[in-house]
Amino acid sequence: MSPLSPAELSALLLSLKVSGVAVIASLPLGLVVALWLARGRGPLVGAVNALVHLPLILPPVVTGYFLLLTFGRKGPVGAVLDQAFGLVFAFRWTGAALAAAIMGFPLMVRAMRLAIEAVDPRLEAAAATLGASRIAVFARVTLPLILPGVIAGAILAFAKAMGEFGATITFVSNIPGQTRTLPAAIYTALQVPGEEPLAARLAVISVAVALAALFASEFVSRRIAARIRGGV
Repeated sequence: MSPLSPAELSALLLSLKVSGVAVIASLPLGLVVALWLARGRGPLVGAVNALVHLPLILPPVVTGYFLLLTFGRKGPVGAVLDQAFGLVFAFRWTGAALAAAIMGFPLMVRAMRLAIEAVDPRLEAAAATLGASRIAVFARVTLPLILPGVIAGAILAFAKAMGEFGATITFVSNIPGQTRTLPAAIYTALQVPGEEPLAARLAVISVAVALAALFASEFVSRRIAARIRGGV
């Protein structure tokens, strides 16, 4: 395969940037939500769980439209962020990262929630009886046990972000060098007669990155199972 052209490299690097920022920014909130969903009780837990998973069942274009209404320059949140902090999401790469984070959030939370639910509560209770605070129990007992699940969730969210298209193009459009990620670049190439080879080339790159992320996720998932079976 010949070296990437400047346009292809730009789309790849932008996708990696958007996906990386999306995962890093959403990881702390995802961990908090996963903990609450795994340990919380009451009807509110079910409502939040449904809300978290909503992006998986809604058409991505609908999610992008809601993002545009909410975080656009005239939206209730977007207007405040723009005026107070100069932070703009609509038609910027930051908006692409926001859309990717929302679309990958359910996968991240689910992986972390399953890891938390697999932790033996007796281990945490034993640490508490020795005088450890809740924060210390989480940092020294819970977090090390669920760390493979956290990593797996982050990888799944990253893979989802790399392939995100519908919500992104609706929210931030398809601007070369600014919001044109790999999926958008593939879509653009398919609209131009004779550019099918370019679309195929970009698709191969996208598949390679996604497969690498999924293989990494599978490896980490096996580590989780091994830890659970070993009683760690």
